[in-house]
Amino acid sequence: MSERSIGLLGDRKKARLDELARASAADRGGISLVRDAVRRLRRNPVAIVGASIVALFVLMAIFAPLIAPHDPVQRFDELTKNLTVDTIPGASSEFPLGSDPLGRDFLSRMIYGARQTLFVGVLATLIGLALGVLIGAIAGAFGGWVDVVLMRLTDVMLALPSLLLAITLVAMASRSSQWTVIFAVAIVSVPIFARLLRGSMLAQRESDHVLAARALGVKERNIVLRHMLPNSLTAVIVQATLTFAVAILDAAALSFLGLGDPDINRAEWGLMLGVDGQRYFEVRPELAYYPALAIIVVALGFTLLGEAMREAIDPKNRR
Repeated sequence: MSERSIGLLGDRKKARLDELARASAADRGGISLVRDAVRRLRRNPVAIVGASIVALFVLMAIFAPLIAPHDPVQRFDELTKNLTVDTIPGASSEFPLGSDPLGRDFLSRMIYGARQTLFVGVLATLIGLALGVLIGAIAGAFGGWVDVVLMRLTDVMLALPSLLLAITLVAMASRSSQWTVIFAVAIVSVPIFARLLRGSMLAQRESDHVLAARALGVKERNIVLRHMLPNSLTAVIVQATLTFAVAILDAAALSFLGLGDPDINRAEWGLMLGVDGQRYFEVRPELAYYPALAIIVVALGFTLLGEAMREAIDPKNRR
């Protein structure tokens, strides 16, 4: 090939590169990973269904005083006068879901139960997320013996079934309460977040932007806080959405087993399912059906939303 041909080929490649550069600079259709994930979530029917279920129960919990037709702890004479050992009043025009075993409006208690159940699940997940992020960030940032010690502790926790560990933690408390359930469920979720964040941060340690920051002399603390940690949190936040469902189920299971809040006036689905539903199942099985169905549906909503978010942020699924 002559020098003239080589020169013409080089000019063509240069012109093509310049054209691609101009097109890239002029293209405003490119979107970030976050925007692309949001766009695909809007088009995903699974995400829409999950978000709709979650939004419905969240709104029910927020506006419970406005939605509930009656006070959830008030006992009504028209209900209590018909209460017997073998009879619990059913649905009527004034009480659509009938009475509970103490003569209280069951529909109002179901509505207020959404507030209490979501409060326990959300707070337990947030506490577990905060502790898990702290442990995972320390392990991923320092590595070495610090990483080994922290990860072995999380392995011990992961070796036990989550519900069994939660039961053990609640049983160790001198007196069961709502807060013992919250902290027990939170501790159970800590190793999940810790290992996930630690793995993401270890992957970030060898990424190009972290290596470039080290080469430029950026302090290790700034690298961890400004580069490694923010880029590793996405997967952890998605996992938190899935953990909401697990936290709600675990909290309900503890209440069902009698290890939750002993206050019978507190409207909570797990407590209603365990105390009223189990004891009076043969008399009025609806006392168990309604709380169980509510727990299943809200857990399903968080699960669908979390799975859709996981698929949306996965780079392999980007088109």
